[in-house]
Amino acid sequence: MSRIGVFICHCGENIGATVDCSRVAEEARKIEGVEFATDYKYMCSEPGQNLIKNAIREHRLDGVVVGSCSPRMHELTFRRACSEAGLNPYMCEIANLREHCSWVHEKNEATTRKAIELVTGLVEKVKRNSPLTPIKVPVIKKALVIGGGIAGIQAALDIANCGQKVILVEKSPSIGGHMSQLSETFPTLDCSQCILTPRMVEVAQNPNITLYTYAELEKLEGSIGNFKAVIRLKAKSVNYDKCTGCGLCTTKCPSKKIPSEFNEKLGNRTAIYIPFPQAVPNKPVIDREHCLYYQKGVCKNCSRVCPTGAIEYDKPDEFITEDVGAIVVTTGFDVLKTDFFPEYGYGKYKDVINGLQFERLASASGPTLGEIRRPSDGKVPENIVFIACCGSRDPAKGIPYCSKICCMYTAKHAMLYKHKVPGGTASVFYMDIRAAGKNYEEFVRRAIEEDHVNYIRGRVARIYEKNGKLIVKGTDTLLSARPVEIEADMVVLATAGVAGKGAEELAQKMHISYDPYHFFSEAHPKLRPVETNTAGIFLAGACQAPKDIPETVATASGAAAKVVALLSQKELVREPVIAVVNRCAPPIFSTCVGCFLCQSACPYQAIEKEEIKDRRTGKVIKTVAKINPGLCQGCGTCVSFCRSKSIDLQGYTNEEMYSEVMALLNH
Repeated sequence: MSRIGVFICHCGENIGATVDCSRVAEEARKIEGVEFATDYKYMCSEPGQNLIKNAIREHRLDGVVVGSCSPRMHELTFRRACSEAGLNPYMCEIANLREHCSWVHEKNEATTRKAIELVTGLVEKVKRNSPLTPIKVPVIKKALVIGGGIAGIQAALDIANCGQKVILVEKSPSIGGHMSQLSETFPTLDCSQCILTPRMVEVAQNPNITLYTYAELEKLEGSIGNFKAVIRLKAKSVNYDKCTGCGLCTTKCPSKKIPSEFNEKLGNRTAIYIPFPQAVPNKPVIDREHCLYYQKGVCKNCSRVCPTGAIEYDKPDEFITEDVGAIVVTTGFDVLKTDFFPEYGYGKYKDVINGLQFERLASASGPTLGEIRRPSDGKVPENIVFIACCGSRDPAKGIPYCSKICCMYTAKHAMLYKHKVPGGTASVFYMDIRAAGKNYEEFVRRAIEEDHVNYIRGRVARIYEKNGKLIVKGTDTLLSARPVEIEADMVVLATAGVAGKGAEELAQKMHISYDPYHFFSEAHPKLRPVETNTAGIFLAGACQAPKDIPETVATASGAAAKVVALLSQKELVREPVIAVVNRCAPPIFSTCVGCFLCQSACPYQAIEKEEIKDRRTGKVIKTVAKINPGLCQGCGTCVSFCRSKSIDLQGYTNEEMYSEVMALLNH
C-alpha cells in the first residue's frame, strides 16, 4: 500500500489568487494511497521544505507530490528536500499548478477542479515510480569557447586564468569581433583598440589557451563533461609555423581592390591579407575566391617573395577532434542589411551608410585615417543626419524588439562627428531615447547640451537625392507632427542588431534552443541567464540578444564561472532519466528485433549495437540496441520510434504514463 504525501503551494498569490489551494489539499486526502496532504503559502521556502521533510519522516511516506510552480524552477529544490529526509528524490513529482492552471485561467470552480485533476494524475504516477540512481560520469578538464569577440576573449581568459585548458575557435582570420572595428566606446569615449588589443595579445600568449582562427565547429557529440567537438580548420594557404608575419607578401599581391570586410567595404585589401594592423594572429591568409592563382592558375607572387617558404597553395581544410567538458558560445551578432530599407536609399546612394561603416570612417585605422569624409567624393560633410531605430521596434518589418545599443552609439557617432568637424551640423531622428545604463543618460545629455546635436523626435519617411544633396523627409512629433526636411551631405543608419549568420545551423549542431529571431535561448531568463537547455553548454554576449560591451563582458565572466565550477569536479552526477532497452531471460534475451530505427532517430548518437553471444560457443545469438548512459539525454525520441516497444524512458515508463492519463480520464 502506497503512502503518498501531497503538498500544495500557494506561491504567494501566483497560484493562491486563482486556485483554492486548501480545497485541492482537502480533495487530495481522499485519493487512495495518500497518507498526508496539506497546503502552505511558500512551499519552496525553508519552513515549507522542512514541512515536507518532517512529513516524510513522521508518516513514513514513500512518495511525494508537490503542487507548485514550474519544475524548471523548483524540481531540484523539492527533490533535494526529499533526499535529505531519506526518500529517493525520483519518488517526488511536481504538479505545475502555476503555468498549467493559475496563469492560464480565471479564478473559478473549473480552475480549482483542473488543479485537483493534475494532482490526482501525478499521485497515480508516483505510486508506480521506481527509485532511480543518479549516473556518475567523469569530467574532461578542458573547455571550448566558440567565437573570438570580446565575449569569447573574456570567457577564455577567465577560464584559463583558473588553471583550466581552453580551446578558442574563431571563424575569422583574427579574434576581436565587432569591438575591433570600433573607434571609441560609450560612455567614456576611450579607444576601443586600447582596451581590446592587450586582451587579444594575452589570449595568444596564455599557455592554457589553444587558438584556432579561420575555423568553425563542424560537429558536436556527447554530453556534459564529455563532449567531442569536430573543428574544421579552413585552409589559410599559409603555414603559420613558418610565417613570421613580415607582410612582404601582401605588398606584392597584384589583387589590390577587393572590398575589405573589416572596413565594411569602404576600403580595399589584397587577396593575401592581414585583416587589420592589430590582428591576432598577425599573419596573413589567402582569399581563394579572389586570388589569381586559384582563379586563373597564374601569379604566385606571394610564394616568390616569401623569405621562409610559408605559402602552401595546395593545403586543404583540416579536421581536428577535441574532447571537452564544457562549451561557451559567444558567436556575437550581425547588423541588419540596410537594403532592407529601400526608402532610405542604402546601396543606391553612396553617402547613406550604416553605423559600423561610420565607425570605420571615425577610426584612426580606417580607410580615411579617422577623418569623416563622404564615400562618394571624399569631401567632409557639413550637414549629417543620424537615423535611429532602423529596423528595431518595427513589427511591420519583422523585428519588434529593441536593439538596445543604437541610442547610445548614435549619440556617440554624433559627438565624434562634432569633435572632428566642429563647424558641422548633426541631427538625430529618434523614436525615444533609451539610455538605461551607468552614466548613459548623462552621455546623451552631453551630446545635446555640450555638443549641440539636434535631436528630432520622429521617424524618417524617405530619403532621396537632389542637386548633390540627400533630402531627408521626416516628422517632428514634439511639434504637432510638423513635417521636417533636411538637406544632408551624409546619412548614417543605426540598423538593428540581428543574430549572426549561421546561428540557426550552429544551434541545431549543438542541440540548443533559439528564439524566433535566431538568437540563442537561455535556460531561464532570471535564474539561469547564461545556461542553455543542454547541460554543459553556456552562452555569453550578443548571441543571446543585442548587448553593450559592459553587459557582454559580465555575461562572459558569468559563463566562465559556471564552466570553472563544472570542470573543478572530479565527476558529475547526471539525471538518471535515460532510455533503457529491456532485457529478459533466454532464449529471448530482449524483445528488441534489431531494426535500429531508434539509432537513426537518436539526436545524441547514444544508441549502439550489442551482440548477445552464447556463453559456451561464443556464437552471436542476437544483435540488439544498447543505450549509452553517458550520451543519452532522456529526450524519448527512441521510445516513440521503437516498433517492438522494447525501449522505456526511466521515470516515464508506459505504466507510469498510462496511470497518469487514466487517472485524469476517470476523475
